[in-house]
Amino acid sequence: MPPTRVTKKPRNDRTTKGNVGSLTFPVKFLDQDYQELHQNCQVNKKKYVDEKFPPESSSIDPWRKLELNQDKIKWLRPSQIVTDPQLIVKGVSRFDYAQGSYLGNCWFLASVGALTFQKDILKQVMPAGQSFTKNYSGIFHFRFWQFGKWIDVVIDDKLPTIDGKLIFVHSKTSNEFWPALLEKAYAKVCGSYADTHAGLVSEALMDFTGGVHLHFDLKMAGSNLWELMDRAAKAKALMGCGTPQGKTSANTVLPNGIVEGHAYTVTGVFKVRGKGQPVKLVRVLNPWGLGEWTGAWSDRSSLWNQVSEKERTECRSLANDGEFWMSMEDFTKSFEDMDICCLQPDFLGGTSKCHWTSTCYNGSWEAGTTAGGCMNHQDTFWTNPQFRVRMEELDEDCAGGQCPENILVCLMQIHEKKNRSLVSNHSIGFCVFPVSMKVKDEVGKFPAKFFSRRGPVADSESFINAREVMSFFKLEPGEYVIIPSTFNPNESATFMLSVFSKSESHKRNKKLVMTYV
Repeated sequence: MPPTRVTKKPRNDRTTKGNVGSLTFPVKFLDQDYQELHQNCQVNKKKYVDEKFPPESSSIDPWRKLELNQDKIKWLRPSQIVTDPQLIVKGVSRFDYAQGSYLGNCWFLASVGALTFQKDILKQVMPAGQSFTKNYSGIFHFRFWQFGKWIDVVIDDKLPTIDGKLIFVHSKTSNEFWPALLEKAYAKVCGSYADTHAGLVSEALMDFTGGVHLHFDLKMAGSNLWELMDRAAKAKALMGCGTPQGKTSANTVLPNGIVEGHAYTVTGVFKVRGKGQPVKLVRVLNPWGLGEWTGAWSDRSSLWNQVSEKERTECRSLANDGEFWMSMEDFTKSFEDMDICCLQPDFLGGTSKCHWTSTCYNGSWEAGTTAGGCMNHQDTFWTNPQFRVRMEELDEDCAGGQCPENILVCLMQIHEKKNRSLVSNHSIGFCVFPVSMKVKDEVGKFPAKFFSRRGPVADSESFINAREVMSFFKLEPGEYVIIPSTFNPNESATFMLSVFSKSESHKRNKKLVMTYV
């Protein structure tokens, strides 16, 4: 069966009724209808209790893996914790919350930090009209993007506590509860709170936006990465980063204040002049809500005395709130990788003359038929799904500029297991082959001999057992065939292949031509 073509929707999509999975008509997670459930509670004058994510141990840690005495836990509504609960107090901020002690979900909370900057995206995730006052019935809902579709997730507001205090994420303002409720809704999607333990920032960034994901290995980062980050920040992209694992699995705090094996939010980029020379800085947030870098350009660094009073006032903060500045050089040395997630990658080119178009397919690898494995298996590699794409010739300004790369390929494997921690990813990747003029008009799949006579001109660089792999590169004008595959043959799975291609701005309505063979 050929893959299903998926149309990428813009942020304010005007989908027609019946287009289930769009922001306008999200899928009702576990078939729970928020409006219907809320109305029933209002009519019956009762507070909602979620039977599909009940306030009991199975929703926290069904396998008892966390170092947590569940016998001490009491599920309380916010009104049982404080006298004046509020969903939001004085707006939403990255400084509102701190990570809990029992759950290693810094990757999720680092993504939340990025989310707080983009109010339009936040409104998508946390729909308006919810509060603890008007029409309150103990029921809330949130929206996340999952494998090509938006879902609407209903929860009750019973939260796990010990001695009357929240045990997971908690707001620094005692009567503010949006962080705890957002975390609970995401835990429900993952299967339990424990299922959010350990992960990648990119996963939550994608689940908040349904956007375009770029991953960067900071040890191999190009010299223009800071400029790209600057354009990304101005384009309202969400950014996160992570540190390498230490010798132990524990989050060891290094002498310079950086935590090993930890996720952080990139909250800003700025250029200052120190002793007359430009210095490129990166601002980073620790989701613990405290604990900061102590090196050059940290809060109390003497280097701030070299910059103008205006720049110092604009950037520097002496609060121990987990946020700090560091030079781009120290950033790439201290952190291992970085992720950028955006709604549209037009900022990549650094010019208004370029626009990016996209297309997306949902497909599958079926053991014995279309699961041919990687190129090590030449007899079966050709049986994998094949996608042809045509790259158009661009004018000089759009083809070069600050971004010579003209194509971004993302391959994501789709899972449907209830518990995130039980998901077993296959090692996946893709290869891109040129299609010569001699064979470009051939129909059907290219046979094994086509691939034995030529090598790929681009690929995902490696096969990894992750939810998603991506690669950002340049292709010359012409036709190509993209082969997504698992590393080993006969591994069945479903996937989503997204391809983004640069085009000239006056061709905005011209779609990227990609066809399944």
